Amino acid sequence: MKTAIVTDSTAYLPSNLIRELGIHIIPLTVTIEGQAYEEEIDLSSTDFYDKVRGDGPLPKTSQPPIGKFTELYAHLREEYDAIVSIHLSSGISGTYAGAVQAGEMVEGIDIRPFDSEISCYMQGFYVIRAAEMAKEGATPDAIIEALNAMKKTMRAYFMVDDLAHLQRGGRLSSAQALIGGLLQVKPILHFQEKVIVPFEKIRTRKKAMKRIADLVAEDAQKMPLEVAIIHANRPEEAEAWRDELQGRLPDVSFTISHFGPVIGTHLGEGSMGLGWVERKQ
Repeated sequence: MKTAIVTDSTAYLPSNLIRELGIHIIPLTVTIEGQAYEEEIDLSSTDFYDKVRGDGPLPKTSQPPIGKFTELYAHLREEYDAIVSIHLSSGISGTYAGAVQAGEMVEGIDIRPFDSEISCYMQGFYVIRAAEMAKEGATPDAIIEALNAMKKTMRAYFMVDDLAHLQRGGRLSSAQALIGGLLQVKPILHFQEKVIVPFEKIRTRKKAMKRIADLVAEDAQKMPLEVAIIHANRPEEAEAWRDELQGRLPDVSFTISHFGPVIGTHLGEGSMGLGWVERKQ
């Protein structure tokens, strides 16, 4: 059985890996001052942060239209027997729901939408595992079973750098942003029940990053891990953090990824995060 793997652009997978594993990408869109861009296609992350820096209105983000899904699924039907379509959390986007709806519209192929309940490179961990299994000839049932097993050890924690950014997006009151800024509060966020919620409030950036590092170290004592370091336009800081963590956790596999335009719109430039899952043995 030949199975195609589809995901959306918020997995932020490197292009060489997408090509190597034959992964198919459906882009989300970010609109800046009336101009719509398909992320990772029309607009790079670096260009995005350059465009939105300052006090202007936040960009708007939108899920792919149903037609994008149906067109791709119908095209893949010519070559594949099944599709596993893996998308960012249904709690923060309608992308997964779009995949489900499109899957019901396209006949003649077995389509299995999968809600990652997360985003960014953690979503990518699912996609990579699925694509590797598909290349080995695994059935859609086996792939979905493996992805569900991964959920048991999937974790992600993010630190936002600028409370004012959350306030501009309507997720924090002006008073909270002002007081938090004065106190240098750096909220740590995580996914819970498919949505992003506060985990802890830490007083400084350095302490927040140390707290996140301590969380991954705790899990690294229990199982072998794959870890993604994710940054919002802070590549040098991400590399320094990787080197520091690698020295502390020599048996852990590290990858550096980024918050692209869609997720970066909601978290803001300077955000940092770690995501991890038990490494396949």
